[in-house]
Amino acid sequence: MIKIAPSILSADFANLAESVKKVGSADLIHVDIMDGHFVPNITIGLPVVNSLKQSTCIPLDVHLMIEKPDRYIQAFAEAGSSIITVHVEASHHLHRTIKAIRDARCLSGVALCPATPVVMIEHVIDMVDLVLIMTVNPGFGGQSFIPEMVPKIKKVKEMIQKTGKDIALEVDGGINDTTAAVAVKAGANVLVSGSHIFKSDVPDEKIQHLRRICASVF
Repeated sequence: MIKIAPSILSADFANLAESVKKVGSADLIHVDIMDGHFVPNITIGLPVVNSLKQSTCIPLDVHLMIEKPDRYIQAFAEAGSSIITVHVEASHHLHRTIKAIRDARCLSGVALCPATPVVMIEHVIDMVDLVLIMTVNPGFGGQSFIPEMVPKIKKVKEMIQKTGKDIALEVDGGINDTTAAVAVKAGANVLVSGSHIFKSDVPDEKIQHLRRICASVF
């Protein structure tokens, strides 16, 4: 089954709880945490994650785009994260960081920026529950899908299959009615979509439409 994870980066931050209610059929709520250092943007932090946890029963898929993520793993777990994903590029000791996520009783994810080769996760892929392929350069919503990332999605799918484990393959960046099918054909089974969903007048209907598109791929 393909999972849809609306990204609140494109939601109405003045009415965040209401925005999340409008995507009630989502499988996950994708929460982008940016620190203005790892990426050139600043978004939200622990208090907002904690508030979201009180506002929805949908699992929170927390994507840390921050430097030195190890310092905040336990705090984001306690705030209500179900999944915590860290970037290969941001952690000097990735094995230790992933172990810290698992020790905090969260599902663990590892993310790759567009220019980062898949070999960077070769020695930790057995440890994670999710691999996130960025199909835009991280930092801002509303960007266009980078088509050169399709072979990368396929390569990671092959790596996952070789492990024999049930590891999710998530794609984030420029997902819409056209690129959703492209990502799923390449092997993705979790789609993050921000502006395409939240800028719609009927966000939940956009989710259902994406599901139908993904179902037609198989």
